[in-house]
Amino acid sequence: MDLRDNNFVILGVVATCLALVSTANIACAQDKHAKDDQDHAFILEIGTAGEWPFSDRPNFGGTFAIETTPIENWLELEFGLTTLATAGRTEMSGDLLFKKPFKLSPTVEFMIGAGPSISKTLNGPDQAISVSPEVALDFMFWPTKNIGWFVEPTWSVNPRNGQQSAAVNVGILVGFPQR
Repeated sequence: MDLRDNNFVILGVVATCLALVSTANIACAQDKHAKDDQDHAFILEIGTAGEWPFSDRPNFGGTFAIETTPIENWLELEFGLTTLATAGRTEMSGDLLFKKPFKLSPTVEFMIGAGPSISKTLNGPDQAISVSPEVALDFMFWPTKNIGWFVEPTWSVNPRNGQQSAAVNVGILVGFPQR
């Protein structure tokens, strides 16, 4: 895969995210359902994951994350686990992302975040543990008060070997209200 293919993948991910946000904003503008302004105590994210390393084969798998808001409108913390597989290798990774939330509408949130990602290849020739910085954009859509869906594109670089990756997680949100 050459550099032009990598740029095409990145542009495709960005274009898809922008299209989803535009579609969601139109749908939310038509939604007459008024939401309670109370935030969730925590949110579960369950979904699929895809990763496109810039110098290797794509990986696909599943993701699970828990998100909480320690400082309202300023800081959200997300701890996630992802398992990815491709021919000849399986990888398990965990990340801790520090995110700044922005409410785009009563039913749409956008967050930008960064944090460390720790990954371990479970089989194959290179089974080293690596720690990488990760940057994420998180789009959350809440058609109902406690059930929604998300799209989360990320970018990371492995300092051990310089390999960069673009990834996208997509799935279901389950919000648990504060008591």
